[in-house]
Amino acid sequence: MTLSEIKKHLSQLETISFTLPDGSLVPNHFHVTEVGQVAKHFIDCGGTVRQEKKVSFQLWNADDYDHRLHPEKLVKIIELSEEIFNLEGLDIEVEFQGEQTIQKFGLEFKNNTFQLTSLVTDCLAKDKCGISEPKQKLQFSDMQAGDSCAPGSGCC
Repeated sequence: MTLSEIKKHLSQLETISFTLPDGSLVPNHFHVTEVGQVAKHFIDCGGTVRQEKKVSFQLWNADDYDHRLHPEKLVKIIELSEEIFNLEGLDIEVEFQGEQTIQKFGLEFKNNTFQLTSLVTDCLAKDKCGISEPKQKLQFSDMQAGDSCAPGSGCC
């Protein structure tokens, strides 16, 4: 999700809620303590130099249980960060305190709530590391009568 997408969703909401990947809710008294740009400049295992930029949202909850961040307030915070950092078009990554460390999540919008989505690691240079693409798995029950394995058919 990008900043323009989150602002569009916020403009249609009266309250904001975030759901963790396990289905539990981020407590309603959360704060957005940071909106900023995170840049990563690195070399992958294949020797390619890469750069990534993302928008970082940090969610935090304190002991102020009556606190509620309203959509229009979050839009103002986002717009201020856009002016300062030129963040348009970048994907959002959300930080939230896990049990032992800060966790990072992707962001989607479903059923009038913002869904924090799990992120996974991946090799960016599979072609240079000898990692082949996964082979297509076929189920015998899905094969039509008359289908047979022949050289070049992709069944083996």
